[in-house]
Amino acid sequence: MLPFKLVYSEKYFLPIGEHVFRADKYRLIRERLFALGMVDDADFIAPQSATESDVMLVHSPHYVNKLMEGSLSAREELQMEIPYSPQVVDTFMLHTGGSILAAERALHDGVCFNIGGGFHHAFPDHGEGFCMLHDFAVAIRSLQKRKLIQRAMTVDCDVHQGNGTAAIFGHSGHNPATLPSWPAPELGNNGGSLHQGPRKDVFTISLHQENNYPTVKPPSSIDVNLPDGCGDTEYLAWLDNALSSGLRQFDSDLICYVAGADPYCEDQLGGLNLSIEGLKQRDELVFRVALARGIPVMVTYAGGYAIRVEDTVTIHTNTVIAAAEVFRTASGSAVTL
Repeated sequence: MLPFKLVYSEKYFLPIGEHVFRADKYRLIRERLFALGMVDDADFIAPQSATESDVMLVHSPHYVNKLMEGSLSAREELQMEIPYSPQVVDTFMLHTGGSILAAERALHDGVCFNIGGGFHHAFPDHGEGFCMLHDFAVAIRSLQKRKLIQRAMTVDCDVHQGNGTAAIFGHSGHNPATLPSWPAPELGNNGGSLHQGPRKDVFTISLHQENNYPTVKPPSSIDVNLPDGCGDTEYLAWLDNALSSGLRQFDSDLICYVAGADPYCEDQLGGLNLSIEGLKQRDELVFRVALARGIPVMVTYAGGYAIRVEDTVTIHTNTVIAAAEVFRTASGSAVTL
């Protein structure tokens, strides 16, 4: 029923107990898609777990061995902010395999979703911020190693800066400079800023609330530091500006879109003011830009901590709806949702 595939497994549920990170949201997204009549079983494909060699394309052997052996220190587990168990490791390995599969299928179909993943706070040698392994960085390096792609772009729209992504793909010691493109009057003088940093074979864009986790933000290729309370109009203008600036500078074979739900106005861990409709417009903008340039898109979900989990599920489901609308329209088929 969809013009693309959704990567999903019932084993995506993270066994972390009572937590602000609702580990059941992946199942709830799948159930919502079925309830809306958007999908059938043929729209879903099951992932295989990433291998240790896959993960070590990004993470240090020492860190991977500690995960496999269960020898993290108390400090390392505390920094990750989720409890360690072998089952949690297995789940992150499966999410990572899902992102590898989603990236592969995106090259074939133009777009593919991992109904999971987006763990952008994981560093090569440690986990942070609910993130144990950096799934889409592993996916990018896996495709590059197999020469399926040469260059990739990450577009991270989680409310928190992708510090792990910036650390993995960036240069150390770079001092970012303001980009030369400030065209949109909608950006106003509300305290936001857009900065250029490192770029190599992966170009990283991060739109995030400046006054939020993480305290230390390594430079992305483009960092959009949004002020508290930023709403739909300003956010979409900043996103449009960042995408335009990035794509003028960098030709990409794949976009990894991190479609976080936590810029939402009622998110418990965010301080931006986007509406549910504004977040869907955000998704549509990313998909239309990618389609216009012929760049495949793989989607991961990252954060979402709304007071009502139903809102988080709606926002993530709308990302699938937005992609269906954009890509069905492009193929000349009627959109029936």
